[in-house]
Amino acid sequence: MDTMDDDLYRDVTDFAHDTPTWFQHLAEVWTELGLLLFGVLFIVAWWRARRGDPRALAIAVLAPLVTAVAYVCSELLKSAVDEERPCRAVAGAVTSIVECPAYGDWSFPSNHSTIAGAAAVGLALAWPRIAALTLPMAVLMAFSRVFVGVHYPHDVAVGLLLGAALAVILVRLATRPVGRIVEAMRGSSTGVVKWFAGPGDPTAPQVTSHRRPASHRR
Repeated sequence: MDTMDDDLYRDVTDFAHDTPTWFQHLAEVWTELGLLLFGVLFIVAWWRARRGDPRALAIAVLAPLVTAVAYVCSELLKSAVDEERPCRAVAGAVTSIVECPAYGDWSFPSNHSTIAGAAAVGLALAWPRIAALTLPMAVLMAFSRVFVGVHYPHDVAVGLLLGAALAVILVRLATRPVGRIVEAMRGSSTGVVKWFAGPGDPTAPQVTSHRRPASHRR
């Protein structure tokens, strides 16, 4: 029995087959290229946060970490649900643009979409000005998974929401303790540790001690 999601999947994949071949190839590449671009943005966000306060660097470091956690959660949920891929399950659908994943590589939720949702929100929290880039990137990456025929619309919608929600929750919970670790790292005598944590904001006021010298104590 067809569902609304089956119909929407067929509509999207029919539209995909009506697009030029170069556009289909672009959508296929984008599903993987987007992940690479998010990786580059993680590095840039960390680098620029090295001269910020400990909280800023903590969020920048957490962004890729919460994305990894979101991926693991998506994999666990995927294994529990065992939803067949629409490129095999939807009757009357056109052939998927990319090869249908092997049986046992389940459909719900979309790992790509979960990663994209977590990465986009994590980066937006670390670098708010870049949200105008990362959030549309995540939506386009999620849509591309339906476009190439390997996911249902509900797979990618839930993946985006799962990744975004985990990013917000985990960053909120972990920013303070990770910020304390950053402060400790910046005071470390180990060169590579201090380099990773960065110099912080050189214009920020320094905390100085107001204790009197020993010779002035009574």
